[in-house]
Amino acid sequence: MKSAGMILLILVIALGVGLAQRRPGGSRGGGRDLGQGSHIVWTEGGDLVDEDTVRTAREIASHCTGTPTWTNDPAFSRDVFTFVRVLYTRAPQGPDISWTASRWGWITDFPDSDLNLSFRLQQVTSMKTDPEGRVLRLTDPALFDYPWIYMVEPGRLRLRDEEIEPLRNYLRNGGVLWADDFWGQKQWDSFARGIKRVLPESDFVDLEMTNQIFHCVFDIKVPMNKLQTPNIRQAKDSLDPGSWRFGVTWEDYHDDYVPDGAKDMHVRAIFDEKGRIMVIATHNCDNGDGWEREGEDDGFFHEFSEKRAYPLAVNVIFYLMTH
Repeated sequence: MKSAGMILLILVIALGVGLAQRRPGGSRGGGRDLGQGSHIVWTEGGDLVDEDTVRTAREIASHCTGTPTWTNDPAFSRDVFTFVRVLYTRAPQGPDISWTASRWGWITDFPDSDLNLSFRLQQVTSMKTDPEGRVLRLTDPALFDYPWIYMVEPGRLRLRDEEIEPLRNYLRNGGVLWADDFWGQKQWDSFARGIKRVLPESDFVDLEMTNQIFHCVFDIKVPMNKLQTPNIRQAKDSLDPGSWRFGVTWEDYHDDYVPDGAKDMHVRAIFDEKGRIMVIATHNCDNGDGWEREGEDDGFFHEFSEKRAYPLAVNVIFYLMTH
């Protein structure tokens, strides 16, 4: 009996170790150690995703309040806007890498943000949208089938050598990349270095609020910082008069070169020779939470989803698809 009990104890301990290594929030950071080893990652809701086989947002369960479903006329199934999320590798830790950059990387806000925004686009514009969404790597030949791609939390982006040329060709031949949800100068510098490898002759420029992109569908007449959306936890604090973060809409906990480095929101773009946007970046802003978390809190929805994240996204996408 003692022998049987000892064997059972060993099995329980072994199982516990295995689960600890794979639990959400564990030391592997989203289920994968900086792009090495296992191709199985976790969503923020604790669902497993196989990076080698996942193709659409619809394959993955919602981890918020559910996502809408809709259909399009089969005859026009390919004549739709598709939310395409880029699956990328995170850079290893180093002196130039922000340790507060998201441990989730490419899977942040997935799949809820993709599907919620796609549905809202179809609601408020004449565009039809893909009810499935898409996930792909930059080396996937299907990249060139889509005019718009989205990269979340790129403050710790590591572009692999084999990804540079496909992305360069994509951007120079009519495609556009939107980078969103990264905070502080250190994260910006890391992202900008990666894009410089792709477009070495080009530089980002800041867009002013007078730019047409802010007025093409919704006429946005607020200062840039009034478009800033933080993660939902800090957003709720910013609306609470009893919180020490009341009114603070920037994520104030990021490691950076200077205090308040993440305070001011920026919308920056790289243009080609004809003035077409190839890359647009919403820096010091978490639009993805504004789409993903829209149903979780009434105050958050009305102040951040409804007034900020959705109007900005609709304008940006509509402008990019018509220019």
